[in-house]
Amino acid sequence: MARETLAIRVPEDLAGLVWPVCTQSASFIADAMVLTCATDFDPDHAEQVRRQLPTRHVTWDGDAITIWPRPKESQ
Repeated sequence: MARETLAIRVPEDLAGLVWPVCTQSASFIADAMVLTCATDFDPDHAEQVRRQLPTRHVTWDGDAITIWPRPKESQ
């Protein structure tokens, strides 16, 4: 049986960002990126992400910060 290597998919506009120090994982649910923490993120953590992504909608809910995708442009 062939072994497959799984790559982590990081959209180009999110590559190279500095996540809050308590971030344990970054995963995707559809096109939204979700950062998780073992305890809770605080408002400063959410603001850190917002400052780096001023054109994206960023929400914070305790132990999760969600970075929502940009709306698709209509053609």
